Amino acid sequence: MAQEDAVNTWTKSELDKIARAEELEIATRRRDGTLRDAVTVWMVRVGDDLYVRSVKGRAGAWFRAAVARNQGRIKAGGLQRDVTFVEAKGAPGDEIDRGYRAKYGRYAASIVNTVLTPQARAATLRLVPNVDARSTSRATSHVKKQ
Repeated sequence: MAQEDAVNTWTKSELDKIARAEELEIATRRRDGTLRDAVTVWMVRVGDDLYVRSVKGRAGAWFRAAVARNQGRIKAGGLQRDVTFVEAKGAPGDEIDRGYRAKYGRYAASIVNTVLTPQARAATLRLVPNVDARSTSRATSHVKKQ
């Protein structure tokens, strides 16, 4: 585990909520720091990590933007979180494949297999939460101003 990963970790609650979500909205950051329009992707949890893949492989527009800036925001399971995208070289590819099959196996194999191709496997990103931006619920909290 890299030193920055020791600090940038998901809480159990965050992992559980995000992993239970059917899909994840992912928005990458532009050079000026603004967010691009979100795209919807499938995600899986393996241990204490969350992974996403581009069905278009490394040529996918959102994937190219994610690796160019490495920063973005995700929304899933009622949570929103700024993240760093880390290319998952050396990731447990077979475990990730099993996670996709288990989570999305109710869909036709032709659909699930789009995230299991060599091209999709080569476009796997691990989502690392940013320390300076703890998760927030989509619901707003009402705080009384003094």
